[in-house]
Amino acid sequence: MNCPRCGNIVPDGARFCTKCGVQLTSTVQFLIVTTPTVAGYKIKKVLGLVTGLTPRTRGLLGKFIAGFESMAGGEVTAFTSEMEKARWEAIERAKARAIVLGANAIIGLDVETSDLGMQNGIVLFSATGTAVIIEPEEVDGDNSAPISV
Repeated sequence: MNCPRCGNIVPDGARFCTKCGVQLTSTVQFLIVTTPTVAGYKIKKVLGLVTGLTPRTRGLLGKFIAGFESMAGGEVTAFTSEMEKARWEAIERAKARAIVLGANAIIGLDVETSDLGMQNGIVLFSATGTAVIIEPEEVDGDNSAPISV
């Protein structure tokens, strides 16, 4: 995970950034959806576009192992875990930017990959969505719909 303020890499589960001291955990739940709306919630304020990017490449050993796996056909497991980590890192970077804006949700999240080419096997992961503040819709005077992650 990267600190949303200074960009410093911090270990998973850290509560504060070791470089700038910003609090990394929050008691407020955060919702991320691919849809333009959230059932049971109304959008109180649109804060703007947020994006998280992470370019990735495999090292020489990873490419060597993947080469053997690709000869057999099927899934190239040497890349699977790295791709999944990169995808979540891009989403977490978008979330961090949304939190800095004061959002409690991202709507319309779209995750894409692009091959940057250059004969180096660099893949760019991009997570883009709209940072918003949402609040539960009142149902017969009840305003208790929970936000879940």
